[in-house]
Amino acid sequence: MTVAGLLAYALAEIFALPQGYWAVFSAMFITQASVGGSVSATTDIVIGTICGAIVGAIVAYYVPHQTLSLGVGLLVALVPLTLLAALRPNYRIAPWTAAIVLLSPGAQQLGAVGSATYRILEIALGSFVGLIVSLVLLPARAYGLVIAAAARTLDHLADLLDDWLAVLCGSGDRARITQLQDDIRAEMARLEIAAGEAHEERRTYLTREFDPGPLVRTVFHLRNDLVMVGRAAAEPLPETIVARLREPLRQVSNATQVFLRACGDALRGRKNPPAFDAVEQALANFVAAIEALRREGVTREWPAEEVGRLFALRFVLEQLQQNLKDFRNRVAECSRATIGA
Repeated sequence: MTVAGLLAYALAEIFALPQGYWAVFSAMFITQASVGGSVSATTDIVIGTICGAIVGAIVAYYVPHQTLSLGVGLLVALVPLTLLAALRPNYRIAPWTAAIVLLSPGAQQLGAVGSATYRILEIALGSFVGLIVSLVLLPARAYGLVIAAAARTLDHLADLLDDWLAVLCGSGDRARITQLQDDIRAEMARLEIAAGEAHEERRTYLTREFDPGPLVRTVFHLRNDLVMVGRAAAEPLPETIVARLREPLRQVSNATQVFLRACGDALRGRKNPPAFDAVEQALANFVAAIEALRREGVTREWPAEEVGRLFALRFVLEQLQQNLKDFRNRVAECSRATIGA
């Protein structure tokens, strides 16, 4: 950002732009955490600036420069541009640009067309300087951000599963569960943003990496599975049930945690995914324990609500098993993409 701002300032001075600070502002704004983010920001700010400058210039050309007339002109310019910003938030700079063209002292000195032209040149100069600096100086690819966010999310999901199953057995830290849920929401937001930037890199042929969409969707599926586990585990099971299921649930928790963390490590290292046998065996043992309880008729003595929660948990864990298999495939795709590159 420092290099982009200084370079934009130097170029603005060389070209004697009347309000070169807009180039500096644009260059600093364009410099994002990844190349994909910089490309997306460049597109948005340039298109938004052109739209706002054109509308502002047209209105300023036909509206006299008197206080009341400028107020009417501002209204005429901002109505369509604020509607554009509402429908396409990426172009929210458009109404700002129109207001600058209409109201700034420099705009009144240069005239409507001159002010709009210089505004486009200044913003475009700063935007492309910021983009070039992002591409050349310490370029950070969005795919690294996708992988890092996905791996951190897996770690949080592993912890959350362990805590929810602990609550089901009569222990667990609910305050920690709340904090983990907040952390997961934050990481999912970062993951979605990084995936959008990675898509921008692919769209502009800046990378040949794998499509991050399936990976992100599968992480969301795993998060949704943990939400359903939380609903089934909201309250501890009766002690008579816990006594029979504590060990199978412990096996499920341990095997799934190890698998999720190993998948995160495989993503970070762009390696092959871990084996899935331990998770399958643990889930099979849990299902077998429930079936044994049913065959023995033990569940007939339990309240219908508790029996319903138990079988809902079985269904959710079986769904989690399928999504874990899908995620293993996504990790394998990531590894193959690296080998192919």
